[in-house]
Amino acid sequence: MRWLRSRLGSAGDRERGAALVEFVFIALVVFVPLVYLVAGFSSVQRGVFAATAAAREAGRALGTAPDLATGQARAERAVELAVADQSVDATDVRLAYAPAGAGCDAAGSYTPTLAPGEEFTVCVTVTVRIPLLPEFIEANTATGRFVVERDRYVDA
Repeated sequence: MRWLRSRLGSAGDRERGAALVEFVFIALVVFVPLVYLVAGFSSVQRGVFAATAAAREAGRALGTAPDLATGQARAERAVELAVADQSVDATDVRLAYAPAGAGCDAAGSYTPTLAPGEEFTVCVTVTVRIPLLPEFIEANTATGRFVVERDRYVDA
């Protein structure tokens, strides 16, 4: 019986430490790419949130402004704050306006006049960089859109 126990015990000794090696291998193959994917998706989602919030806040700032110069300054500052709130680099942000009914493809060709009852679209495009990828690789862009309808009963 002692002979059998010693034979069975020696087989277990040869497997000692194998679980640790298997765990480290699985961690490298599965967990590291999984963490990278989560970081990549979260940076893209952060860019989408930043673009949406920036468009909304810029539209509100411009829609309630007394004149175009003040409204433009308020809108640019609102975009900066909304993008900084999501920890996105503010150098990759573009603010543009489109006429009523047009999409963000037509943005940049329109300048709001802030006339009573005017309707226009505020478009904010944020360029999102995926972590650990070089700069020359194509980045993703997220576009936020907000429709502003200026109050009809404002002092003009």
